[in-house]
Amino acid sequence: MRCVLIASAAAELLFYWADGAFLRRLRPPAATAAQGPALEDSLNTLFAPLIISCTALLEKLSDTYTCFRAERGQHLYVLHMFGDCLYIAVNGDGTESEDDLRRTLFVLRRLVEAHCGLVTLDAHLIRKELRPADSERRERIWSLLRGLLETYIRLREEDQSFAVEAVERLIHPQLCEQCIEFLERQVVQHINASPERGGDEVGHAFLLVHTKLLAFYSSRNASSIRPADLLTLILLVQDLYPSQSVEEELGPQPAAGKLLPQGPKRSESIPVSNPSSHGATEKESDDQMAEDLLQTLGPLLPEASNPRRIFLEANLRDGSYLLLPHTMHCLPLWPGISLVLLTKGPTSHVAITLHQLLDGFLVLEKKLEEGQEVGAPRAHPFLAELRQRMDKFVKKLSGQDMQNAWVEFKNKIFSRSEVGSHLELLHALSTVKRQLCSVYRQLFLTPTSHSLSQGLRDRAQKLMREKLLDWRDFLLVKSTRNITMVSYPSLWPGWGGRKRGRFPRGSKVIGHP
Repeated sequence: MRCVLIASAAAELLFYWADGAFLRRLRPPAATAAQGPALEDSLNTLFAPLIISCTALLEKLSDTYTCFRAERGQHLYVLHMFGDCLYIAVNGDGTESEDDLRRTLFVLRRLVEAHCGLVTLDAHLIRKELRPADSERRERIWSLLRGLLETYIRLREEDQSFAVEAVERLIHPQLCEQCIEFLERQVVQHINASPERGGDEVGHAFLLVHTKLLAFYSSRNASSIRPADLLTLILLVQDLYPSQSVEEELGPQPAAGKLLPQGPKRSESIPVSNPSSHGATEKESDDQMAEDLLQTLGPLLPEASNPRRIFLEANLRDGSYLLLPHTMHCLPLWPGISLVLLTKGPTSHVAITLHQLLDGFLVLEKKLEEGQEVGAPRAHPFLAELRQRMDKFVKKLSGQDMQNAWVEFKNKIFSRSEVGSHLELLHALSTVKRQLCSVYRQLFLTPTSHSLSQGLRDRAQKLMREKLLDWRDFLLVKSTRNITMVSYPSLWPGWGGRKRGRFPRGSKVIGHP
């Protein structure tokens, strides 16, 4: 019996997920799935006292409880504040420890951050993003997060890489080297040189076999991808195209009952040769069988997913990190094998500027909250640079609301006659931060027309399938063959006392978050 939710400081429900056992305990047997508002009311009634008390303790004592047991010790509650949002995880059947629940909360926070970027810095905007007024849009967002959370729970229970929070790689030096070279020359370089890329530029391309990394290529000007972010991307791919059993993935025909596009019949695509011409056409018939196999497997593939905006941590030259917007294109080659492309749009430099400005204002906000005097620019040299960069940004990009908020803040903090009080400065600074986050939201969270053309995606998908055609069965089987892990399980983060696990034969752990 499990439940995970996100709530605002005002005890408003921003997201929830619960399993069937929790829902049955929460609502009467006669309730139906259509009673969504009634279910939310029940959740609010159950958790509101907890949220309010937690918020009050934080405001009055600057501290609060993070874990407790209730219902005679049967229900375990774990809480964590991320910004102005309270994340809560509950387990009522004893199957999860405090570490398990806290780990789930951090994963959920990373999923929200990956889909909302720097908007998570503003309580008002993240509330609008997670709980929009439009009920249909809210249900879409909640369904997305619920699906990802359920996929994560499944992978953590079934897949070694998610059990130990590490990225595993399939080892076959010859094939890996060939795939990396192919990704560079035939995929990334071709797309980046094409006018059909819609302003996007491919920074990373990689191949997955189930949750195992086969090959990874990054262009020279692309920032590195952290193992934690790579795990997030693998989670997204698994949510789009869940792994099936080996028998299903190796089977040549789609499952019964599925309506899939019909490919050419084998009798229509394989030419019939007479015995006298067998020797002359032997090589041609081998070629034809390979082409026919590609055509036969074609209908098994779901269409490539719509491009998905994703925010990944990128490192700058000065050593700082930021959430940089990317677009993820997942192109399934066969069930269990996928090609993933990560692109950056033409406005990525604006995201860097916004991050640097917000970072400067967060430093300033901390100094104000600590009671430091910040009116004299000489005492804080970074203020002059922050003012110059903000003036330049406002002049070039932002609208009237941003300009008004910035002018008001400048008049309060840089005025020689009378500097505003700390409360006034904090309020004006909060308004500026909100406007910056709003610009970020308008640029990177609204639907965009910038994406790779369908033609470029189809070409990359087709060429990669042809490249891996002879390796398909080998990779699918290799990725699922296991051997007992004989290294030290206590060294792995998030192990949580689980039984000794198993790593696929030929796989290698390349890092963990």
